Amino acid sequence: MGPYVKCLAGIFDIKFSSVPVPAVAALAMVCAALAGCAHKTPITEPPPAVAVPAAWAQGGELGDQEWPDANWWKRFGSAELSQLVDEGQQNNLEIAAALSRVRQAEVQARIAGAPLLPTVDISSGANRQLPLGSNGSANTSASGLLQVGYEIDFWGKNQASRAAAEASLKANRYDRQTVALTVTSGIVSTYLQVLSLHDRLDVARENVANAEHVLTLVEAQSSAGTASPLDLARQRSAVAGQKAAIPNLMQQEREAQSALAILLGRSSQSFKVGNYGLHTINLPDVAPGLPSELLSRRPDIRRSEAQLEAANANVAVARAALFPSIRLTGATGAQSSALLSLFNGPNLLANLGVSLVAPIFDAGLLKGERDLAIAQKQELVQVYRATVMAALSEVDTVLGQIRSLDEQRQLKTTEMEQARFAFNLSEIRYRVGAEDLMTVLDTQRALSDVQNELGLLKLKRLQATVSLYKALGGGWQDGAASSKGV
Repeated sequence: MGPYVKCLAGIFDIKFSSVPVPAVAALAMVCAALAGCAHKTPITEPPPAVAVPAAWAQGGELGDQEWPDANWWKRFGSAELSQLVDEGQQNNLEIAAALSRVRQAEVQARIAGAPLLPTVDISSGANRQLPLGSNGSANTSASGLLQVGYEIDFWGKNQASRAAAEASLKANRYDRQTVALTVTSGIVSTYLQVLSLHDRLDVARENVANAEHVLTLVEAQSSAGTASPLDLARQRSAVAGQKAAIPNLMQQEREAQSALAILLGRSSQSFKVGNYGLHTINLPDVAPGLPSELLSRRPDIRRSEAQLEAANANVAVARAALFPSIRLTGATGAQSSALLSLFNGPNLLANLGVSLVAPIFDAGLLKGERDLAIAQKQELVQVYRATVMAALSEVDTVLGQIRSLDEQRQLKTTEMEQARFAFNLSEIRYRVGAEDLMTVLDTQRALSDVQNELGLLKLKRLQATVSLYKALGGGWQDGAASSKGV
């Protein structure tokens, strides 16, 4: 006779040989005895090992700075940006939706834990019979019943269901942190884009002013007969071309501000960023730290671990469903034909029962559900590994981008200095008649192009820093996250 059968037999012997007691108390005794027989199934296991490199391939010279802190956006040195991030973390609709999913998961965890406790129901009723004729007398009866039910968690099914729900709750909490980090990074990146467009508009207006200045020279020379109508038409075309770039940049600015307003949970019609440029933004340094630290500093990795933990518990649930389920029921109450004597001793009732339900033939349904749970767990194992490898690759890629952009900016700065010198020199030479207009136009176009390219490189460098903060988890740490520490 198996250990569980022996345990059941022992309990039943206790039940039938003991002195009569109220059903509810007897049921409590039986539940306590059965708790010692419950099967304890391990429902969690550590996440699979993933080969993590000892250092970043592109880490290089960034190893002396500090790891990102929780309020990493403040290191850009913009009070307006810090205010916008705080507002976005409070009002962003995606974060609010993620928080609602966390609350749903909390309720699901409470629901999943309910079967581990007994259920108690009470029912009562009263009846009065009145004779239709002159003979007989009225008869009053009443009843009351307290019912208790409890499913013995022999195979750990209910415990595993609760563990799965709790793991899902953790996954939703990590998902909320992931969403918050993504939204925060989006706010910072979009704000930098708006400021970059301010700079590009300033450059475009400066180019228009330069072109109009040259046009003034050409018109003066045309009046003196030293410039041809062709030169005059070319320069007027150049001025129009420079002016045509401004409306497009203004539209891009409006679109970027609208996107930023959406991230803040505000209407774009009444939203406008201050007229600042990227020169007001600091370029912070950030260290990549050790690759292994990502496993605890990125909420998406922790979410993947929690999902894998939930899958382990679901496998335990599916396995336990293959075994019999045992349910105890107990009731105590009273019934009487006389309402006032309802609780007299002879009218008290009590009963205690046990039922066992075991699957015999289900066309492979339960085994299929078990196999499905195992396959889903195996899938999440691969998802976890892919998440870790993608995170490692993301950090290394951003580090390489930062190094490349720094080199490009250095070279592009030199190119802009020389382009400005060439334009100024060509204008002077054109004024004295030592150079033709085409040379002036070429140098002016080269200066305009390199100014735009340098502005875009500065924006890309700042946004690459934001990407690195995000790739490193944004200073988030498991167990130390807050509504702003993302």
